[in-house]
Amino acid sequence: MIITGDDVDGISDLKASLQRTFEMKDLGSLSYFLSLEVMSTVDGIYLSQAKYASDLLARAGIIDSRTESTPLKPKVRFSPMNGTVLDNPTLYRQLVGGLVYLIVTRPVIAYPVHVLSDFLSAPRTTHYAAVLRILRYIKGILFHGLYFFAHSSLSLQTYSYANWDDDPTDRHSTTSYCLFLGDSLISWRAKKQTFTARSKTEIGYRALADTTAKVISIRWLLEDFGAPQSSSTDVFCDNHSAIQITHNDVFHERTKYIENDCYFVR
Repeated sequence: MIITGDDVDGISDLKASLQRTFEMKDLGSLSYFLSLEVMSTVDGIYLSQAKYASDLLARAGIIDSRTESTPLKPKVRFSPMNGTVLDNPTLYRQLVGGLVYLIVTRPVIAYPVHVLSDFLSAPRTTHYAAVLRILRYIKGILFHGLYFFAHSSLSLQTYSYANWDDDPTDRHSTTSYCLFLGDSLISWRAKKQTFTARSKTEIGYRALADTTAKVISIRWLLEDFGAPQSSSTDVFCDNHSAIQITHNDVFHERTKYIENDCYFVR
């Protein structure tokens, strides 16, 4: 059990009450939990998974000093047919599963890990090589993590992005977003869309709709925590066509199919 808060006396009373009822041990301030390394200072909390990442590198047999500057090569695309099928896919599945958990403190690898997760059933040599590249990238930023600022503002800002026609196999696009509470990154996602879009405008606005739904849930959560948002939340998007539709109340034949999403975002 993890107990947190700023009421020192209340926490002490709660621990004493629990110890009278249950057999438990006070482990002191949180420093390590489920592979998460926690460092607390007066300025904030730093989360890292350096040891977990090192264990993952050892499992993959990466012991040299070579690193990569990016998780994936630029504009690379994967398919179920490139390369040869791995004789034993167990290690590939273990490494991808380990990388999924590493996303907890490494949001930068969320997209490439999401892409390579599509090939767990029948991975090939090209997919395995991409996993090793991600691991070598992690090796170069081994001690990076997430920092949550203690004195940051509590205003939400959100960024939405979508890759059009991203998967050459099913031509589905990928929705991505990240939410900042002040200067701290608190939520992010990269997930393939469930439909085949016919334009960048469509996938951009679908991504905006998913992002808006997440913003609403986070605003409700912050209100439950006693930190309600006093102003509207800025949602940033680089899709100019989607932005234009946001400000245009008139729908026509080419935009009718996303009208519901437009009203939802507004």
